[in-house]
Amino acid sequence: MEKIIETLKAGGTLLYPTDTIWGIGCDATNIEAINKIFEIKKREKNKSMIILVESAKRLQEIVEVPEMAWELMDLSEKPITLIYDNPKGLPKELLAEDGSIGIRLVDDLFLKKIITKLNKPLVSTSANLSGQKSPMSFSDISKEIIDAVDYVSEENRDKVSEFSGSSVIRLWMDGRIKVVRE
Repeated sequence: MEKIIETLKAGGTLLYPTDTIWGIGCDATNIEAINKIFEIKKREKNKSMIILVESAKRLQEIVEVPEMAWELMDLSEKPITLIYDNPKGLPKELLAEDGSIGIRLVDDLFLKKIITKLNKPLVSTSANLSGQKSPMSFSDISKEIIDAVDYVSEENRDKVSEFSGSSVIRLWMDGRIKVVRE
């Protein structure tokens, strides 16, 4: 864990198991690290990335949370990423063209520990080249990705994810909801 936090605080990138698939992450407030992830994935910079938070408190520090969000998180049977308007304190490089951001409040203890120790949200994007299949297990990750990141987590390398990604739902403060991905 110390090496993970040291890498993230130094602006490095991390290959790690999320509560869904394997992901590439960094400190969500570090623009250079975010740009490194775009390069690693060969991803267009106009495509937004999501972030992970470990607590309701941190979520509420970043965005205004509609009441419906709490209900959706409570009812969801799988990890859920909610898209919110007008985040505070995040670089524009992370945001969608409309200024929104996808955020997942995680239950996974390993992820909670990383985010708590980093004391910042964590970028999370699938550990693959842009357009390729998302890795359900560590063995699905290409050597190119493994070699490109600054640190590779030892955690859960034998585990195969039961989810191919999170549900993604767009929320607006006026009560509108749109399912982006089930």
